[in-house]
Amino acid sequence: MGVRTRLRAGRVVVGAAVLAVGVASGPASAADQWRPRPGTLYISDLPKTESWRANPVARGWGDAYVCPAGWSAEPATVNVWNRDFTTAETAFAQQKVAVFATEAEAIAFAAKARQDYVDCANAPQPPGVTATYYDHGTVNVEEGATLQGMYTFDSEASERPGFTYLWGVGRDGDTVTLVLWQSYWGDPPVTQWKNTLRTAVNKLY
Repeated sequence: MGVRTRLRAGRVVVGAAVLAVGVASGPASAADQWRPRPGTLYISDLPKTESWRANPVARGWGDAYVCPAGWSAEPATVNVWNRDFTTAETAFAQQKVAVFATEAEAIAFAAKARQDYVDCANAPQPPGVTATYYDHGTVNVEEGATLQGMYTFDSEASERPGFTYLWGVGRDGDTVTLVLWQSYWGDPPVTQWKNTLRTAVNKLY
């Protein structure tokens, strides 16, 4: 926690410097608004149930996930990072990290994310598709984390009728991470993914 405190103190200094420049030479550029990126997951942090590969960490929300939609504009893309993890065929995972101006904003976003996942499973589905929501409980780490899930089944699909999802939401101070997993094969690795979620939150700062 001491390291995180020092980092945040540093952010205040940087913010003051940017403000001073803005007064002298106009609004700060978008690049000036980016904070240092929090720590993110490595491939080795994901469950060993799959053989993972990954793209580099990138700024912004990245490609849309199955559920929910519309997050790319909420909040703004500044101070948001993402990384995709894939396997040869059966599974996909994604981490998103968002740093907010205040801890209150982070708390509100984490709560909204959790409710959005509940609403996603309860939303009307296409014809022939059923969705079942799962609450996989909490993870005791920093300011808290939760793991939720959903299983969808398409009775009209001839191939891959069932998909399983895990949605992890964790917070450390003013920073929220979303750790997401989906697959059409086998049972969800709930215990292993809780460990990954714990690691993701611990690695933020």
